[in-house]
Amino acid sequence: MNTTKRTFVLGLLLPLLIGTDLFGDDLFGDDLMLNLRTRTVGDREPRLEEATWKAENTALVICDMWDDHWCKSAARRVDQLAPALNATVAAARQQGVLIIHAPSSVVKFYRGSPQRELASAAPLAKPPVPLSTSPRWGTTWCWPDAQREGVLPIDDSDMGCSCSGEKCEIREAWSRQNKLIEIAPEDALTDDGQETFNLLEQRGIDNVILCGVHLNMCVLGRPFGIRQMVRLGKNVALIRDLTDTMYNPERPPGVDHFAGTDLVVEHVEKYWCPTFTSSDITGHRAFVFAADDRAR
Repeated sequence: MNTTKRTFVLGLLLPLLIGTDLFGDDLFGDDLMLNLRTRTVGDREPRLEEATWKAENTALVICDMWDDHWCKSAARRVDQLAPALNATVAAARQQGVLIIHAPSSVVKFYRGSPQRELASAAPLAKPPVPLSTSPRWGTTWCWPDAQREGVLPIDDSDMGCSCSGEKCEIREAWSRQNKLIEIAPEDALTDDGQETFNLLEQRGIDNVILCGVHLNMCVLGRPFGIRQMVRLGKNVALIRDLTDTMYNPERPPGVDHFAGTDLVVEHVEKYWCPTFTSSDITGHRAFVFAADDRAR
């Protein structure tokens, strides 16, 4: 075969070969290519940095994406968010990321499932710092660190119902994770800080990605959340388009709900960890809530 014909045939075969293991992981691995955004206190503009995380050394934790919520507007937003979150989780899982479902206080619904067994069977690992022990809302809790982060930029002291008119009655409305989020056989499921750490250590996982709700409360404070993972020395990142807050625009600083969420995202970027959008994993456009009609 002459050189021209060999080149032509190789051009036809190369797209097929790329999808196989012929070239090995060194050339075509499942690394996550992330555009991490951080902020420095006092600076108005964020800083972007490209990072490569090994998928096999990464876990993605889904925080409190329940089947219902006491706040009707919060429940509607979770239902909107769930399909985009599920698509991102599926893409991360396919690349080799460990998926940890963390629907706080309702893990008993999944008792006996392979995903619960996977989490509970991981060997006990001693954390480098004490895990949180303060109880709140069915799990332990990492309270705000006043010396590190000061106060949150939004007032959520009323628990953040954003429904107009009469506010919703606070109650425990959830019983399981949202059904729109697939729980695959190889996934893990826990809301326990020690079990989460056991899983990470068992698999040599140093990178932890957080998504889910609500950022100003559970995503930051749960025993598997941002504050705890950072204190444990993990490389932590938040998927900023796959989260939401409990914020009532009638409270300070008086911005709309989605602007309030952005303020908490900026708070996280300043004091805790970088963020990125789901586009870095899916290759598709970042998620936007239907009611968020702000110009972009």
